[in-house]
Amino acid sequence: MTSRGARAVAAVVTAAVLLAGCTSASQHKLPTQTSTPVASPAATDGLSGADAAAQQKYYGQALVWSDCGGGFQCATAKAPLDWAHPSQGDPISLALIRKPATGAKQGSLFVNPGGPGVSGVDFVRNSVGATSATLQKHFDIVGWDPRGVGKSSAVTCYDDKGLDDFLYGITPGERGSDEWLAASKKSVSDLGQACLKNTGQLLGHVDTATTAHDLDMLRANVGDQKLNYLGFSYGTMIGAIYADLFPKTVGRMTLDGVVDPASSYDELTELQAKGFESNLRAYAQWCLGQDKSCPFSGSVDQVMNTIAGMLDTVQKHPIKNSDGRMLGASTLLLAIITPLYSTSNWPALDTLFKDVERGSARVAFILADEYNDRDSNGTYTTNTAVAFQSIDCLDYTFDTDPAHMAAEAKRVAQVAPVMGPFFSYGGITCWNWPFKPVRTPAPVHATGSAPILVLGTTNDPATPYQESVNLANDLDNGHLVTWNGSGHTAYGRSNSCVSNTVDDYFVKGSVPASDPHC
Repeated sequence: MTSRGARAVAAVVTAAVLLAGCTSASQHKLPTQTSTPVASPAATDGLSGADAAAQQKYYGQALVWSDCGGGFQCATAKAPLDWAHPSQGDPISLALIRKPATGAKQGSLFVNPGGPGVSGVDFVRNSVGATSATLQKHFDIVGWDPRGVGKSSAVTCYDDKGLDDFLYGITPGERGSDEWLAASKKSVSDLGQACLKNTGQLLGHVDTATTAHDLDMLRANVGDQKLNYLGFSYGTMIGAIYADLFPKTVGRMTLDGVVDPASSYDELTELQAKGFESNLRAYAQWCLGQDKSCPFSGSVDQVMNTIAGMLDTVQKHPIKNSDGRMLGASTLLLAIITPLYSTSNWPALDTLFKDVERGSARVAFILADEYNDRDSNGTYTTNTAVAFQSIDCLDYTFDTDPAHMAAEAKRVAQVAPVMGPFFSYGGITCWNWPFKPVRTPAPVHATGSAPILVLGTTNDPATPYQESVNLANDLDNGHLVTWNGSGHTAYGRSNSCVSNTVDDYFVKGSVPASDPHC
């Protein structure tokens, strides 16, 4: 029974974006190549002699790139369990993939799709990182699975049945009641213990700052003096924290759909609630303007009230799916949220609402399963759900005081009456987690860095526009690029103004004199 309400709707790059950069697969086998690392390790101040030597060794490793089909090469890097003590403990593995540049190569471009917990290897293999043909001509496009994720040394918690219970089980009691809180706390606590048992000490070292240190090592491993980086969604937090830790090695960096490192968990979830509520209203307006395919009539407010009533009904009277799972309000909300990431997916909401109105859970579970990477056989094809939780539990602090959570729930419900209640009580997200948070939210300035582009979409549901504005203002050398549109992220799914601005920046180093307001 999941209590993942507040950040269950984490920023991820949507299927629409993932398909945007697909290219035809090469038929020839690529030769095996070995990288020539650059000798530019991070500062060794404060490290013992053994730790400094170990850090040099990790930074100096040569990656062996082997053909892995489809015109891609894959490699595996080693990283220390703990960058504070790199000589101690067994190393972890980091999986990488790259699409070699099709023209005169300017270097590598690392890409990350977000999450946290989404596979960068799959992102590149499926879509070449949503990059344009222009970027693919000039750069090796490199993706990696961050520590704890996918094909790298990964967080492991439950088997498929256990994950079904955690993600889809219906928590007893009214949300916020003593019964509901007790059951939710037990669910999260049990998850944490399972993750610790099956993952070990890695569970305490999957925070974003540690991933940023891994990224600096990978930059050196591929032979680049400076990091070129395109981060979407949570990938923007990796990039921003990297820039703050290693400003002098920032090359060209674009952060699209910002998760602002300065935002607290409560602030982020309130902004997300408002963002998804705004996008649901935009869908309602669009739907009412369509032909008879729209399942609603009346005004936008009436549509929102109808959806709220639907959520209330399935919470009180869950609908049984053909596989025995029960559709409650939390799963229905997740099904609603999934198409909101891209306006091109809004027609799926028509189908969803019609299906639920008929008393069927089929479409809702199809959409929720897509979000959770669960296939039709009940197998989870990634570990995104548990990696997401594990990373958040190290990156954020949580106020578990019941009075604080109740006040937060009231405030969020005021700004997002339909969706807000499901974003509340985030204080129990990491209840009794085996490891304490290691990061305190704070502004990042990246003093001394090269110019950094920050993209924001005005009606982005998952990473609201204000987050991009805030980060661009906090960065000493941040440059805001606004896309006036709806949906999650901008590059690869918006317009030529955005794509040309980003491509010219990466290829030519051109920085817009002011926000182009695309």
